[in-house]
Amino acid sequence: MRFHFLLPMLTLAMSFALVSTAIAQQSETQNQDTRMKIEVWSDVVCPFCYIGKTHFDEALAQFADKENIEFVWKSFQLNPNLKTNLDQTLYEHLSVSKGITVDQAKGMGVNAAQMGKASGLDLDFDKSVVANSLNSHRLIHFAKENGLQLEMKNRLFQAFFTEGKNIDDNETLLALATEIGLDATDVKAVLESDKYSEAVKLDIQESQQLGVQGVPFFVFDRKYAVSGAQAPEGFLETLEKDFGCCRITIFGGNNNHLFHENTLHNYSFPFITDIEFWAMLNCVYSDILFRYQFSSII
Repeated sequence: MRFHFLLPMLTLAMSFALVSTAIAQQSETQNQDTRMKIEVWSDVVCPFCYIGKTHFDEALAQFADKENIEFVWKSFQLNPNLKTNLDQTLYEHLSVSKGITVDQAKGMGVNAAQMGKASGLDLDFDKSVVANSLNSHRLIHFAKENGLQLEMKNRLFQAFFTEGKNIDDNETLLALATEIGLDATDVKAVLESDKYSEAVKLDIQESQQLGVQGVPFFVFDRKYAVSGAQAPEGFLETLEKDFGCCRITIFGGNNNHLFHENTLHNYSFPFITDIEFWAMLNCVYSDILFRYQFSSII
């Protein structure tokens, strides 16, 4: 029998024990890795992913420690079995796939376009091409290896939503990739092969393990998750909360292991104040609850 009602008391006791151990083991060295990694599962053809990233960028611009943020796109396909169809409008496709009328699909487009406009984006669904996004995701993985992942994803968003380009067409993808500075020969070799298909597949599998049911899905340092195109204020609040825990470095600064390991380490700290003690206690408490929540998938 599992006594769920004991969880808050047990986690609180463990939190006190861990923080007390950290203080008792005061060390002359402290992990200086205070960078925070933010992973975002999204699809190139998802308007709310484009809007959500724009909101996040607005929040990041207001964040004091933005230079310590590492942003990583993760692949997700809303419809992996979609066949690229240049003879069908996006509204006609949505009508068939969602079981709604064309007018209702147009209404959805109007609402999304209005949201985009409020964020400074020009979303023109009248131009949108019904296209599978797999090759775009492969290209984004290639761009990541060359330090241009963010530029590639942003260019693809603009190409699909504003310019009405076919993001499943090799010539189009080649032009977009070289435009941001990728080598044409290398890009062509990637597009004419199945390279990075496995990387896309692994991203999607990981999203399933995490229980991702909709995108965009933001994961902050593998401790907090935010789903949807949140307001900039919401993203800023999460950044400040999570980065505060990150700087305390109870788990050694880099928390990527939290989903995969069951042991804590590096509880060594220099002298801390009472306020910092309670901040650390809150972070440990949050991490223990996070582990418990995902215990079925790690």
